[in-house]
Amino acid sequence: MSIDHSSPYKSLAGKRTYTVEEIAKILGIGRTAAYSLVHSGVFKAVRIGSSIRVSKVSFDDWLDKQNM
Repeated sequence: MSIDHSSPYKSLAGKRTYTVEEIAKILGIGRTAAYSLVHSGVFKAVRIGSSIRVSKVSFDDWLDKQNM
């Protein structure tokens, strides 16, 4: 199986986690607002070294429940 590492934004569909920057892009908000949202605990996130990864399933479930 070949994995394409050329662009982290090319396909978010097959990922299991999002970065905070990806969350910001998906929601159309700034990085600071995205970090605040992650730290608020509304979806599952883990710190790996200096990076934060957000569970795609947890984020997508949360997003589906929002009134837009």
